[in-house]
Amino acid sequence: MTRYRPPRQRGSTYITPEGELALREELHQLWKVERPTVADAVHEAAKNGDRSENGDYIYGKRRLREIDSRVRFLNKRLDELEVVRRIPDDKDKIYFGAWVTLESAEGEETCWRVVGPDEFDLASGKLSMDSPLARALLGKHLDDEIQVQSPSGQQVYYVTDIRYINRD
Repeated sequence: MTRYRPPRQRGSTYITPEGELALREELHQLWKVERPTVADAVHEAAKNGDRSENGDYIYGKRRLREIDSRVRFLNKRLDELEVVRRIPDDKDKIYFGAWVTLESAEGEETCWRVVGPDEFDLASGKLSMDSPLARALLGKHLDDEIQVQSPSGQQVYYVTDIRYINRD
C-alpha cells in the first residue's frame, strides 16, 4: 500500500531582488561551504570500519542527501523565477512588492509586504502573493476595504498605506 500524495500546486514564479539574492546565498552556502565539510566528515567516518553502526557516517550521508536535494531544488527554482525589479507606474494601487499597512475593524495596524512564495516570512512581515490575504490585496487602492475568510471567521481590513521601495 502506497501513500499517494496529489501533486502540489506550483507557486507563483515572481520574486523580489532581495529574495533572489537570499536564495543564491543559500545555494552558495550549501554547495560551497556546508557540503564539502559534511563530505569530509563522512569520508573520515567511513575510515572507522563498520558503517552499519557508525552514527557519524549514517547521519552524514543523510545530511548529504538533504543538501543535494535542496541544491537541486534551488537550481531548478532559480532558473524559472522571474525577478521583479520595476516599480509600477501606478503607486496608488497594490502590486507585487508593495508594503501595505492594514487596519483591522478593531483598530489594530499591521504592515505586510507582498512577495513571492519562495521568500515569505510572516515573522518579518512578508506575505506570499499566493496567500488569501495577498490575493485579496492585489489591485486594491488606499482606503479600500478588504474582506478575507480565515479559520476564525470573516476578517475585515482597511488599506491605510501603500509604499514601494526603490530597488535600483
